[in-house]
Amino acid sequence: MQNLGRTTRSNRTLVMIISGLILLFVLYSFSSQFFYFFEQVEEQEVGVKFRSGRITDIVGPGVYSDVGLFVQMRRVSSEAVVFTVTDEELITKDKQRIGLVVTGDVFRPGVVDRETLRSLWAQYNQLYLDDTIARKAIEDRARQAMKVCVGDRIFDEAVIGAARDQLRDCIDTELDKLAKNYGLNIQNIAVPDVILLPDAQARLDEIVQSRLQTEKAKQDELRAKAEAAAEQARQEGEIRVAQSRIQEESRQQKTLAELERQKIESQKAVIEAERANELARVEAGLAIIQAEKNNELTAAQLDLEIQVARAKAATEQAKADLAPEIAKAELYATSPGYLQYQIAQANASALNGNDKIIFTPEGSAPTIVIPGPGIVPTIETAGQAVVDK
Repeated sequence: MQNLGRTTRSNRTLVMIISGLILLFVLYSFSSQFFYFFEQVEEQEVGVKFRSGRITDIVGPGVYSDVGLFVQMRRVSSEAVVFTVTDEELITKDKQRIGLVVTGDVFRPGVVDRETLRSLWAQYNQLYLDDTIARKAIEDRARQAMKVCVGDRIFDEAVIGAARDQLRDCIDTELDKLAKNYGLNIQNIAVPDVILLPDAQARLDEIVQSRLQTEKAKQDELRAKAEAAAEQARQEGEIRVAQSRIQEESRQQKTLAELERQKIESQKAVIEAERANELARVEAGLAIIQAEKNNELTAAQLDLEIQVARAKAATEQAKADLAPEIAKAELYATSPGYLQYQIAQANASALNGNDKIIFTPEGSAPTIVIPGPGIVPTIETAGQAVVDK
């Protein structure tokens, strides 16, 4: 009885615990629509914030929290979604059947494409949240692009040589246009393989063989032309070498002649310079002699001019010195009485107390006897009285 009671209490406790957990889960489920805390957006993700069913913000990597009515954070991966498409039933423009394998990467809108996410979220959010759905959508569009591009080309243009690069570019362009309608970006498109049916393979082999033969013929033609061109070039080279040798010899002879001419001109210039120097020396000597003569002549002329000037000065001085006498002579000539007066005056001033005067007749000379021993001074006056004084 006690065991039964204990079992019952244990069952009640378990039921209560389970009920509590359920209640907490329900409460959390209900309350989680009103908040979220520390929601982390990874480096390769884009966060889309919702409130009341509307996008409020698109954010990059980080940790975010929000409280409100029906708030929610959705994450969109920015990693590439790789796809591979194989289609073995493609018909070329010339009715040949081939198959293609196309690979590429799909990228969803990122933080920089906020407006694209906002405008296309309601229509294509499953493409943004689910890789499988995105891959399936792009694979379908890739098949469409493959059919368009293969259908516009003949067999040769689809599978041979550089034409495959053009086919890849076409598929890339067509698929990118289709993907942009979904806000997706297609990159790294490649056509790694072309699937051929046996008939197509045989035709391709024929085309390749034909092209090889054509290429071989072209190569043979090119080789023959190249050999002919090489032979022609060799002969032309020999001719050019001979011409170059002749031209070089002519150039050297011309150079030697030019050097000889320059040498002669230099010698001529030296001779002319020596003659010019000798002439200059002679002219300089003549100039010196002429200068000396000119100097001597100039000195003589200066001496003459000095003597003339001195003579003129002496004449003038003499004139100045004789001017009073000349004036007196002119006065005497014009005034005889004054002359007599001056004579008398001169005579009077010439006599002193011991002088004696002798008067003689005009035209006679007095006889003067100098006294001496036994001689009495006597003057014969020829009957004229002698007056002693």
